[in-house]
Amino acid sequence: MFQRVIDDLKESTGTALRQSSLAAATAIALFITTGFICAAVFILVLQNYGAVAACFSGAAIFLLVTLITAASYLVRKRQIERRARETAKSAAQTMLADPMVVAAGLQLVRSIGVKRLIPLLAVGGLALGLLAGRGHATDQTPAE
Repeated sequence: MFQRVIDDLKESTGTALRQSSLAAATAIALFITTGFICAAVFILVLQNYGAVAACFSGAAIFLLVTLITAASYLVRKRQIERRARETAKSAAQTMLADPMVVAAGLQLVRSIGVKRLIPLLAVGGLALGLLAGRGHATDQTPAE
């Protein structure tokens, strides 16, 4: 049971590290490429139309690159969030369906007793409800 959680953690950490390094390499290459393109366009427009038009064309290129980068970031972020939700649902279902978890729960009930376990479950459910309520309240606060 714990091995699965550890394996999932290792896999997600490895994926995040690979994704970050690829994003950093892509960002550096894009920055260098954009710099050369902007320099070439700036010189071309400066020779033909003047300094003001050259500055506007450089700004337009950087705006276009920024919009493309932001759009790809948002699309990728939504894909990762969707995949994480699906993984969490399946992990919760498989943990509850695991015979070892059920056996451990039955052993706990046998050793503690049903009459003593009911108040513990009630307090645990109350704490879980309060934590879940606090999590939703913090998610709705506006970002600064």
